[in-house]
Amino acid sequence: MENQRVNNPYRPINSTSAYRRLMLAYYFMVKHPNWFGKKVAWITSGGPVEPLYAMGVLPFYPENYGAMCGTFRMSPSLCEAAEHKGYSHDLCSYALTDIGSPLAKKGPLGRLPKPDFLVCANNICGTVIKWYEIQARSFNVPLFFFDTPFIHDEMESHTLKYVQNQMGEYVSFLEKQVHHPFSDERFQEVCSRSFEAITLWKEILEMARHRPAPLAAFDAFIHMAPIVTLRGTRWAVGYYRKLKREMEERVKKGVGAFAREEIRLIWDNIPIWFDIRNLSRMLSSQGAVLVADTYTSAWTLNELDLGQSLQNGLAEAYATIHLNRGLEYKIQKMANLIGTYGADGFIMHSNRSCKPYSLGQLDLKREVTKLTGKPGLIIEADHTDSRSYAPKQVEKQIQIFLDIVRTKGREKEPS
Repeated sequence: MENQRVNNPYRPINSTSAYRRLMLAYYFMVKHPNWFGKKVAWITSGGPVEPLYAMGVLPFYPENYGAMCGTFRMSPSLCEAAEHKGYSHDLCSYALTDIGSPLAKKGPLGRLPKPDFLVCANNICGTVIKWYEIQARSFNVPLFFFDTPFIHDEMESHTLKYVQNQMGEYVSFLEKQVHHPFSDERFQEVCSRSFEAITLWKEILEMARHRPAPLAAFDAFIHMAPIVTLRGTRWAVGYYRKLKREMEERVKKGVGAFAREEIRLIWDNIPIWFDIRNLSRMLSSQGAVLVADTYTSAWTLNELDLGQSLQNGLAEAYATIHLNRGLEYKIQKMANLIGTYGADGFIMHSNRSCKPYSLGQLDLKREVTKLTGKPGLIIEADHTDSRSYAPKQVEKQIQIFLDIVRTKGREKEPS
């Protein structure tokens, strides 16, 4: 039977133990900032973090925390706590989790660290604007709004100038909150480490082009945390150097993330955090491996122009991330991933919580298949709220899809 599951052992990444120690140290610091003489800023995942580290401020990411709550399967109860206060179930489950955690007084980290101020960048979605306004009122702290107009096609010169001005205002805001001047020398040091970590992360992801892939997208979903939370620190650079060495050794020895790799797939959208392990096991049992995705590469800042001043270069990079771009860009990105990684098909997560990421997926699927000839599948779920997920239905969809991919592969084999 085609879709019969067989054992396909996963090969654990040795660097994971170092990753866990690193993230524990990070969360220990943000939970006890006074012990280290630091201020804490809550910041959106697409916000410019380098100026924060340059000013000695510890960033805390509510979306990253939401993903953690999803992984620990705590999101439904936290979302319900927010809903009982009148917030709609239709809101992003990251937002509901973040709002509900203080109300329920629980979460994987216990009580969340109180922010000294908040930084909100709308380059990922519009929900963050009201979400951060709510939290700013709740904690009675200042909020800086980093506005990045949507880039439908190419960035216009007036748009770039506007975002660059925003970066200057951001620096002025930080000087006011931290009570000391912005150091260009310190900023250069942070940016240098940030660019090195970004380069290492990009090179690690690109190693999955090899057959077999030394790491799967499910690995990347977990090991992406330092590039989000610690970008600009020595810790992130040191960790990714270690992970890269391990992946290079795997490539050298021809060792894949799984013992068997027959079908290579691309993933689109945020992971289904609470079901990562089950989906990975289900796919791998049929020889299918997710080798790349549109999500983890969002922190490689591909549009970074080092020919400009650092502040201006970062302004352009943060304005042109994946979710702030038009459909044509996303079509080309997905098609390029399929070609670069030699994928046989792609799976798209129609994410109830993330409208910006999911909007246009039907058109995206049709156009990518037209460009590449590769089949695609759209599954419905939520990135952290398991109440909006039917696992058995999704598993059946994936099994049927994998049979289609296999059939297409056999049709192309020489007779």
